[in-house]
Amino acid sequence: MSWLQLKSRIVPDHAEILEHLLLEEGACAITLQDAEDQPLFEPDLGSTPLWSETVLTGLWDGTEGIEAMRERVRAGWAALIPGEPCPEIEVEILEDRDWTREWMDGFEPLRMGQRLWIVPSWHEAPEQDAVNLMLDPGLAFGTGTHPTTALCLEWLDGLAVDGKLARHSVLDFGCGSGILAIAALKLGAVQALGTDIDPQALQASRDNALRNAVSDQLTLCYPDRLPDTDYQIVVANILAGPLVELAPQIVANIAPGGLLALSGILAPQAAGVLEAYREAGLIMDEPVERDGWVRLNGQRPQMT
Repeated sequence: MSWLQLKSRIVPDHAEILEHLLLEEGACAITLQDAEDQPLFEPDLGSTPLWSETVLTGLWDGTEGIEAMRERVRAGWAALIPGEPCPEIEVEILEDRDWTREWMDGFEPLRMGQRLWIVPSWHEAPEQDAVNLMLDPGLAFGTGTHPTTALCLEWLDGLAVDGKLARHSVLDFGCGSGILAIAALKLGAVQALGTDIDPQALQASRDNALRNAVSDQLTLCYPDRLPDTDYQIVVANILAGPLVELAPQIVANIAPGGLLALSGILAPQAAGVLEAYREAGLIMDEPVERDGWVRLNGQRPQMT
């Protein structure tokens, strides 16, 4: 079976209208993509920002009546936005393929630092003697491919190599898929606690811990249920705004002499986050940057 794909470049104010028209025509999937490789910074609470120019794509499981469909879309557009020309709609026929197989083939094992590998379940581990974290790509939560996650994983791997992770407990603040907490456990930490406001994140973390045989070492909870405990290692890969807002709470969970890694921060935001954690009492290092994202590292001073 062949698939029909309709694609259009559109300004964000009109994207919802075209999406509605394509769904009315029976599209089985709609995707929105950046047309110009333009980054999105943190949106205002409650907003759904789009890029200055967006590529909207609709997909149908059949190729009948293409021209009639395009005419109906144009007519619907004219009725909803009189006087505004309908954007050009490109048509492409996609031959039937094993899309699941092609999607799986797009993910290869990833090496993080000296010892750690992220390995999809359908791959053999490239190095059997390495620390292999079995984790499948998903839509909602990180799997090591984003620079922010990679920067944190490489930091944890470095701590393990230097002997600073073994026998310590780790707090993963905003754990998502649990990848950082699970990686820390597989690298030698004795216990980890993951916390997140999203119940799906906690479930994903639970599932991934089971897959990696560390579920008995990982505790999961909502942030308001955090125990009054100090951790020698704390990681928080979220966003700059929440990191600044939560700085006092995050720092309060770091033991004297303990180490912190923060990520999810765009390079222009680094100075503001650094200042917040210095004001909260940490000794902060200079940012480590990759592809426009940064990791910030700090240490809580020893008690005198």
